[in-house]
Amino acid sequence: MDWSIQDIARLANTTSRTLRHYGERGLLKPSRIGSNGYRYYDERALVRLQRILMLRELGLGLPAIGEVLEHEADEGRALLSHLNWLKQEQERLGRQIQSVENTIVTMEGGEQLMAENMFDGFDHTQYKEEVEERWGKDAYAKSDAWWRGMSAEEKSAWLETQKQLGTDWIEAAQSGIAPDGDEAQALAQRRFDWLRGIPGTPEGGAHGPTKEYFVGLGEMYVADDRFAANYGGPFGAEFVRDAMKAYADRNR
Repeated sequence: MDWSIQDIARLANTTSRTLRHYGERGLLKPSRIGSNGYRYYDERALVRLQRILMLRELGLGLPAIGEVLEHEADEGRALLSHLNWLKQEQERLGRQIQSVENTIVTMEGGEQLMAENMFDGFDHTQYKEEVEERWGKDAYAKSDAWWRGMSAEEKSAWLETQKQLGTDWIEAAQSGIAPDGDEAQALAQRRFDWLRGIPGTPEGGAHGPTKEYFVGLGEMYVADDRFAANYGGPFGAEFVRDAMKAYADRNR
């Protein structure tokens, strides 16, 4: 069974022009072209389109999407990774929504805000076991105490810095710049400084993280789909890893 380009555009809430553009870029070729010149797409093409749209939602540009599709040929495995990430995001966003709703209700009722209840869904405790296994219980305890000791305003500012850095990494990866170039290395410096400000980071403080920790963190971004999603997927995570390694080789 296959569907015409008009049918697919309607079902996917996109346009025929967009689908043709995907075809011209080599991302989504039609399964066949009819005698009338119309493009038709089969089930496998629909699966590929679903992956393309998912990667677009993650913020990837078309060149980056092409790289991801090329390196993740196993469609079932790729979709399972996407599904796991979506479920984690759904749970996290649900907690954030509830937290913000509670804040609104509290403010409208003229009640006192409870800072400890305002950041559910924003915290890092979901990675507690992994942090303790990789870098020890003391590392987690220090970073956790640091986080809980921050004011609501400080937490909000820190989260915004984290979000902006992630966005800048994605844009840099999509732009096609070299990981060891000046622009990417400036981002790596920002990542280094960001980590330096978190108590519990191995050899943290004024000296900043160790070379082994910094490089290992970059490798983890690539190995774990949950972290790779923060950088737009595997292609972006690989870019971050390569930039961090280049920075560590030069400066640590």
